[in-house]
Amino acid sequence: TTPWTIPANLAICLHPDFEYSVIEVGDEYWVLAKGLVERFTEVCNISDYKEVLTLPADQLAGLNCKHPFIDRNSKIILGTHVTLEDGTGCVHTAPGHGREDYEMGLEYGLDIYSPVDDEGKFTDDVEFFAGQHVFEANAAVNEKLKEVGALIKEETIEHSYPHCWRCKQPIIFRATEQWFISMEENDLRKKALEEIDRVEWIPKWGRERIYGMIANRPDWCISRQRCWGVPITVFYCEKCGQLIQSEEIFEKVVSLFNEHGADCWFDMPPEKFLPEGTKCPECGGESFVKETDILDVWFDSGVSFAAVLENRPELRFPAHMYLEGSDQHRGWFHSSLLASVGTRNCAPYEKVLTHGFVVDGEGYKMSKSLGNVIYPDEVIKKYGAEILRLWVSAEDYRDDIRISTEILKRLAEAYRRIRNTCRFLLGNLYDFDPEEDMVPYAGLQQLDKWALLRYQEVLRVVRKAYDNYEFHKVFHGIHNFCVVDMSSFYLDILKDRLYVFPFDSIGRRSAQTVIFEILVGLVKMIAPILSFTAEEVWEYVPNFEGKRESVHLESFPEERPEWIDEELKNWGETLDIIRGEVTKALEEARKNKVIGHSLDAYVKLTLPENWQSMFEGREEDLRSIFIVSKVSLCSDDDMPADARNSEVPGLRVYVEKAPGAKCERCWVWSETVGEDSEHPTVCLRCREVLKRIGA
Repeated sequence: TTPWTIPANLAICLHPDFEYSVIEVGDEYWVLAKGLVERFTEVCNISDYKEVLTLPADQLAGLNCKHPFIDRNSKIILGTHVTLEDGTGCVHTAPGHGREDYEMGLEYGLDIYSPVDDEGKFTDDVEFFAGQHVFEANAAVNEKLKEVGALIKEETIEHSYPHCWRCKQPIIFRATEQWFISMEENDLRKKALEEIDRVEWIPKWGRERIYGMIANRPDWCISRQRCWGVPITVFYCEKCGQLIQSEEIFEKVVSLFNEHGADCWFDMPPEKFLPEGTKCPECGGESFVKETDILDVWFDSGVSFAAVLENRPELRFPAHMYLEGSDQHRGWFHSSLLASVGTRNCAPYEKVLTHGFVVDGEGYKMSKSLGNVIYPDEVIKKYGAEILRLWVSAEDYRDDIRISTEILKRLAEAYRRIRNTCRFLLGNLYDFDPEEDMVPYAGLQQLDKWALLRYQEVLRVVRKAYDNYEFHKVFHGIHNFCVVDMSSFYLDILKDRLYVFPFDSIGRRSAQTVIFEILVGLVKMIAPILSFTAEEVWEYVPNFEGKRESVHLESFPEERPEWIDEELKNWGETLDIIRGEVTKALEEARKNKVIGHSLDAYVKLTLPENWQSMFEGREEDLRSIFIVSKVSLCSDDDMPADARNSEVPGLRVYVEKAPGAKCERCWVWSETVGEDSEHPTVCLRCREVLKRIGA
């Protein structure tokens, strides 16, 4: 044990479930845990002993032992913190010098005796060691034990010991008088636990974490001994030490604080705060001293709801959400809950969101010594603030959040893809007037309706993710939509209609209608994250009725149920399967030098019987979707023998060189190229467009 705490010993603690042996050593009888007898005697080099008696701990509980060198009894008590790892299983207990000792002292009604002053020295009432610093007294205590014949074995062991985080000096545990808020008085614990279940915790495990803390925490110590802080505004009678407090005194203190600030507590004498004629109710004394303790800073932050929410008319109590790191279940969330429940009978928040901590790309804590710190201002200078915001949204904050140069580079590339999608959409709306050129939904082409369906599905995912504060799902949903659904599929297909069709044709206007609707929705979806980008894009979005000056003044896009069509969804999923097989066949044909570009290809398809009705008569649509020059739907008998079989029964694909010549305007191979002497290098479709525009 730590020798300097022995003068404060008031009890010896045994484990209630252990058996204890009485061993005879010479003319003495020693009591120790049965499970430690062999190890103890070996360590102490005692071979001549005899086990006389074994008995349960509860038969020893309540007996009094004599302190080894002070005229005082030491009571035998029971505690589950006793172990069989080392020692005797009989634990020296000083309630004023350790948490477990303190708790056992409370349980058994022992004095919380701590005879150590503020300088770490024994007080005058400690016999033999008064005035000595406790660390220097260790050797003296051992000598005293040896002198009275109570020292069996002395040795030095190496073990962890708590040190001050600031000055790195070893800490002395001692019990001192403090101010507490009882967890049981007025059912504070019970009410707080009830309020926890009324709060929405994000992530959900936050509820279990704080519930366990509140359920098992001791009374709240709200006082601290510091040079400066928010004072505890009570007084004591200088003559008898009686606590002096009243509502009248508190009102005067508040008035002076409002006028001079809380620091006046340290500058003004007590009589400035006390009403004239104040007398001690116990002894009639008229001289008083101020409390020098200050409030725990967690109490300060815990009552911030009163200072912020209740004093500002534009805000409300309780707060919609408290947001902080996961360590605040023990800190701000915790103290705010107790302060609010104790004074307002409700939690100060409706929701609590917690996040992890920023670590490097390998998951290590950032440290200057490790050289792995990434500073936000450096990221902003190199990549821009948008990338930093995108990183915040892209990471799942419920775990520790990783950041590295590689991660930022990937996000910069992801940002570029989202931005380029917006640029493409904007670039193809230069001649589109939403008030004049919008095509009604019923008049849209099938593929365009599918694109609106996909936009609605993504909007639903993104909206739900925003509502649930799952911002990484917002990022992934939008990024995948831009890259997979738009850039790699839909927008690539649209180029034929946007660039080749007449500017005011129904096919081109159908495409423009859809990309306008998607652009407006997309900008609104990214606005909370990519704020500057969204505002920049919004400036160039074609004007329409009701368009606000800033995208940040707009409402979030609403779902359009009329754009949700299960048959259309099934069509799109089927098309995706067919397109996947066609893409594989095109790659094989390119590898075998049959074609170069996909527009060099003529694709023949055999479809399963249950798919045929979906695509019959839509060969031109399929040609556009596959970005080839010709598509034919064939029976199985008409397919070449070496056609590619797929994993889908009945689906076969064959690719050959497209017939005819390549149109120099649309690049599609057609047998109509050369038929018109006036425009011999273009196909029939392009000739009709040229005639329409007067070329």
